[in-house]
Amino acid sequence: MLNATFYVDGFNLYQARLKRQRSYRWLNLVALGRQLCGECRKLVQVNYYTAYVSGRIDKDAVHKQQAYLAALKTLPEIRVEPGNFVISDRWVKLVHPPQSRPDSYPWDLPYPEFVRASIPQEKGSDVKLGAHLVRDAFTGSFDVAYVLTNDTDLVEPIRIAKEECGKEVVIVPPVLPYSPMPVPSPSLKAVASDVLFIQDSDLEAAQFPDAVPKGNGKVLTRPKSWSDQT
Repeated sequence: MLNATFYVDGFNLYQARLKRQRSYRWLNLVALGRQLCGECRKLVQVNYYTAYVSGRIDKDAVHKQQAYLAALKTLPEIRVEPGNFVISDRWVKLVHPPQSRPDSYPWDLPYPEFVRASIPQEKGSDVKLGAHLVRDAFTGSFDVAYVLTNDTDLVEPIRIAKEECGKEVVIVPPVLPYSPMPVPSPSLKAVASDVLFIQDSDLEAAQFPDAVPKGNGKVLTRPKSWSDQT
């Protein structure tokens, strides 16, 4: 049986899928990986690349992320690899007509050309994922790698793992296959051994229970706002 390792681009997964599908955020990545591997491959490790969020935009985000990461760490197959989360205040060009949240916000005419915005960015996670993929391919840590991303920055590490190390590398884009944009990105598809898609049914079947025993007598609970799609 072939040994498989999952490399999960957490920010890409969140932005492409879980940001809109809130009820799937309490996601057991090991269960998801086993579903995608099937019966002929053994999942040995899941590397989850993320960044510790700031409470500047969402004051509850830190608590929610801490609860989720603690739930992941109850799984022996999980390795959490943190990057850096940076929020920069920048001038950005405003689309016309503008949109806002709340939707009822009244925009005065004429619309401004530029507005000041707080832009959240994750730094370092994709670089770390690519470096670990290449390292593990050269050291023979896996037979098959599943890379959950649609980030074209990872094209070269995937190419090296496949072509120079002779490993099978499967791209798992977090976007649904009927997305209006090319999925996966053509450059990723060109270097991958295969492509798998995550259906909503896969996410639903791979949820943690609402209460997860932490192992020290404490229980981790799903954040209330993650219980529905609203």
